[in-house]
Amino acid sequence: MDMNRIAGKVDHTLLRQEAVWEEIRQLCDEALQYHTASVCIPPSYVKRAAEYLGGRLPVCTVIGFPNGYQTTAVKRFETQDAIRNGAEEIDMVINIGWVKEKAFSLVEEEIRSIKSVCGPLVLKVIIETCLLTEEEKRELCGAVTRAGADYIKTSTGFSTAGATPEDIRLFAECVGERVKIKAAGGISSLKDAQEFLELGAERLGTSRTVKLLNEGKKEI
Repeated sequence: MDMNRIAGKVDHTLLRQEAVWEEIRQLCDEALQYHTASVCIPPSYVKRAAEYLGGRLPVCTVIGFPNGYQTTAVKRFETQDAIRNGAEEIDMVINIGWVKEKAFSLVEEEIRSIKSVCGPLVLKVIIETCLLTEEEKRELCGAVTRAGADYIKTSTGFSTAGATPEDIRLFAECVGERVKIKAAGGISSLKDAQEFLELGAERLGTSRTVKLLNEGKKEI
């Protein structure tokens, strides 16, 4: 069990509506201590966190969060603003209504549009699996792949459920070779983290990073 490997796959996350700067600063300190992949924080704290971290760790933020039904123009502006403020990774939420209308071409075009704003920076696409049928998930794997996104991500953590092993297996089967997988939402134990990584996830999104890694140290 390699705790450093697990930590390096984690986006150490704090997206609660009531989060204050002192909590974000602590999140950054923990991420530096445990060498996580990034911190994932609300857009309003990106500039301050980026300045505080000084390039020591990537800042990730969320776009169209958590419902995804903003217009594409609004999501593009959010993305541009986040990048100007120092974000290096973007986690965007798709328009679930378009999925339910089977307007997958609109979803694909929106992802492509946001990726054009991101350029070489990392774009992760949150499809909110708990609200989708298996057919819709499969269609979205194709849309995310064709649109050129870097990751497909299970969940916001703000809906009815989070990541499941079944969804990670489906992603691994259906996404293109270049698209990576992020499991997020409800990862509450080291066992969960290990299982998702073994199934093919390259990133984990969790607010319980310290708990999981300390749990692992006790088991060694």
